[in-house]
Amino acid sequence: MDWNAPTLWWLIAGLLVAVELVTTTFYLLMMALGAVAGALAAHLGLGLNLQVAIAALVGGGAVAVWHLVRRRRRAVAAGDAELQLDVGAQVQVPAWQPDGQARLSYRGSTWSARYVGSGAALPGPHVIRGVQGNLLLLDRLPG
Repeated sequence: MDWNAPTLWWLIAGLLVAVELVTTTFYLLMMALGAVAGALAAHLGLGLNLQVAIAALVGGGAVAVWHLVRRRRRAVAAGDAELQLDVGAQVQVPAWQPDGQARLSYRGSTWSARYVGSGAALPGPHVIRGVQGNLLLLDRLPG
C-alpha cells in the first residue's frame, strides 16, 4: 500500500470530519477544508512546504470566516433593535406574576415576558423593547 502525500492529506481530512461529528463545533470542518486543499496541492505535485502552506491558509481562512459569521449572528441575536422585527410591536398583557414576569399570547403562541419599564408593571397594552431568546422585554405603551 502506497502512503503518498495525497493519501495522508485525505486521511487527515477524514479524521477531522470524524472528530467534528463528535464535537459539533464546525471549526474542525473548516480545518478539514484546509486538509482537502493540501490533498489537492499534493495531487498537483507541489512540494510539501507549499502543501502545508496552502492547507494552513485555506483552513485558517475558513476558520476566521466562520468565526466572523458566528460573531455577526450573535450580534444580531443579542439585540440589534433594527434587525429584530418584534421590537416595537404591541402586545396585551393580561396579568403580571409576583416575580415580575407574565405569560401572553403573541404571534399565535404563548410567550414569557419581563417588564423593563419604569414604574409598576400593570396589565394592559405594552410595547416590545427587546427579545432575549424567547423572553419578550416589555415597557408600557406610551400615552
